[in-house]
Amino acid sequence: MKTVYDFAVKDRNGKEVSLSEYNGKVLLIVNTATGCGFTPHYDPLEAMYKEMKDQGFEILDFPCNQFANQAPGSDDEIHEFCTMKFGTEFPQFAKIDVNGETADPLFAYLATEKPFEGFGKGLKIKMLEKFSGMNNKTFGDKAYIRWNFTKFLVDREGKVLQDSSLPRIWMRSKKR
Repeated sequence: MKTVYDFAVKDRNGKEVSLSEYNGKVLLIVNTATGCGFTPHYDPLEAMYKEMKDQGFEILDFPCNQFANQAPGSDDEIHEFCTMKFGTEFPQFAKIDVNGETADPLFAYLATEKPFEGFGKGLKIKMLEKFSGMNNKTFGDKAYIRWNFTKFLVDREGKVLQDSSLPRIWMRSKKR
């Protein structure tokens, strides 16, 4: 049975990293962007990371520029932005594609294991659904991820959890 530990990715310096290095840890894998309306999610992500990293929790950040060109910088520029503006300390990897023929195999796997379930409800959400649908038409049947800051929760055995509500619940509780 395949797990996330079967994949290798590139760090922001271009070095290949086997995800088996994270064996035994709970992972939150996120595709991110520095110019997105969801970019402020870096704040609660970093808070969650600081609170839980000593308990075997890791956030793996994968910048992606496929959604309205919202991550146009180089890997170094993106990293500098994230560390200066949000104080991020969790691992950030090289910018990748998450959709189309050039999609990183990790994200194709993640999206197959836990397909998109919708953005939720509300007027803003309806607009995002329409916009993301138009954006993703260019990827045809290879539109794996709908937008920036899609999160995948992975257990200590490397399996993608079908219910990734832990981060949402945690983020909501910290806003109060």
